[in-house]
Order: sequence, then C-alpha cells, then structure tokens
Amino acid sequence: MTEHPDHPEQARRPLHYTERDVQREVSELETKSATAARIFDLRRIIGGLFVVYGVIVTITGITDSQAAIDKAEGVNINLWTGIGMLLLGVFFLAWLKLRPTPPPLPPEGLPEEKE
Repeated sequence: MTEHPDHPEQARRPLHYTERDVQREVSELETKSATAARIFDLRRIIGGLFVVYGVIVTITGITDSQAAIDKAEGVNINLWTGIGMLLLGVFFLAWLKLRPTPPPLPPEGLPEEKE
C-alpha cells in the first residue's frame, strides 16, 4: 500500500481503498447522519422549549397577584398561555414519539455488506 507522508492524518490512511473500505466508511457516515437527524429533529427542540417555557409561564400564572389579573381585564393570561404552551409542547413530543424519523435508505449503487 502506498501512503501519503506529507500530511500526518493522511500518513495513517492508505491512498488506495478497496470497495469494502468505501462501503464501511459510507455505512459509518450514514449511521452518524441518522443519529444526528434523530437528535436534532425540530419536533424535539420545539416541543422541549414549549414545555419548559410553558412550565415557567404556568407557574407565573399561578402566582400572579390580583392586580396583574385585573390589568388583563380579569383574565389570568399567564395561566392560560402557560397551559396552552404546555399542551403544544406535549403535542410535539408525542408526535415525535408516535412518528419517529425513519432511517435513511441505503444508496442504490453500493451492494450491502455481508459478514
């Protein structure tokens, strides 16, 4: 195998890859990509933020004084908004749980690895 001595990282890797090496690297990248897609699913981020802020606003609504309620024309707006935010956050998290992100399909050009 020929090695490239100019760059330290490339000195460890051979310049010529076999088809099996390429398949293995593609498989590793696909696994990492699928994991990142599940972790950074927008439903998880939006749902989590709405739940956290909903808890904060609901607690604020529960502890509001009568003067704050009178300022909103008799409606405890913090309590109702907090409950709405909690429900929306729970909806997003339930949606994520019930319909998870599907794993990516393998590329058509490469045969699957058999061991």
